Amino acid sequence: MSAPHVVTVGEAMALLVAQTPGPLAAVEHFSRTSAGAELNVATGLARLGWRVGYISRMGQDPLGDYLLATLDREGIDRRHVKVDAQHPTGLMLKSCEPEGQDPQIAYFRKGSAASHLGLEDAPSEGLQGVRWLHLTGISVALSDSVRALVQALVQQARAAGTAVSFDPNLRPRLWSSQTAMVSGLNAWAAQADLVMPGLSEGQLLTGQTTPPDIASWYLDRGVKQVVIKLGPHGAYVADAAGRATVPGFQVPRVVDTVGAGDGFAVGVLSALLDGQSLADAALRGNAIGARVVQFVGDSEGLPNPAQLAQALQAPRRSPDGA
Repeated sequence: MSAPHVVTVGEAMALLVAQTPGPLAAVEHFSRTSAGAELNVATGLARLGWRVGYISRMGQDPLGDYLLATLDREGIDRRHVKVDAQHPTGLMLKSCEPEGQDPQIAYFRKGSAASHLGLEDAPSEGLQGVRWLHLTGISVALSDSVRALVQALVQQARAAGTAVSFDPNLRPRLWSSQTAMVSGLNAWAAQADLVMPGLSEGQLLTGQTTPPDIASWYLDRGVKQVVIKLGPHGAYVADAAGRATVPGFQVPRVVDTVGAGDGFAVGVLSALLDGQSLADAALRGNAIGARVVQFVGDSEGLPNPAQLAQALQAPRRSPDGA
């Protein structure tokens, strides 16, 4: 079997999306889909034709069976996904909100199978032939054993010449304190070649205010490429080739904002795999992120190649944000 183009590691969860508005406690009907930042990225890259390897653990339960079938349906390499008979698959609930409002999220992931990932889950063959290792701040917050695994994967990446991308993806509830979160995520970012924070994330993590200053903060610590997500206003990019603000795309209707950042990562990584510049990669990220927010669910809006081409033809926002 050929080596994947991209490898990622994380927790896949079953996602139940409310079918009617209102508090989650009052909703009677839900639809089922999948969730998990790293799984969303793996799904998006696979739909665009890239070979993606996924490292995780699922419980030996119906939700785990559902997620394994999802990986197979999306064509994601799951040779390093283990079934854990002792611990359950994580579950996530999401409310249905009026247009443009962030949904209420409830997690049921403590003690999950994925939180018991460890060094024994690192690929014995290493990452030879893999072009990107994609990491997020969620995985490194799950447990000490997952952090040990991620560190081993970074070492394998360095040995293989594999580039490392890092999306901070702040989840304060997974950390003991904000101080621990900031120092921990910055330590992981410093080991990456590409860092992709949102603007508010970058402000919190670096103490800087503007995109140029946030980018400089990371570049000064050895990161080679920085892409700062600016939401509907696009993205700011910085690397040795220069700096630029890349426009966002107009969206006729915002349905669900969850997963937009993962879609953005799909765009950036897939474009870099295609040999595009960082600015063009951010443009693709903006196009996919804009498409994702028009769908319910974390991954439903992730495009195939034809849909991506159509998304890139959508009207772009003007420099003043209109």
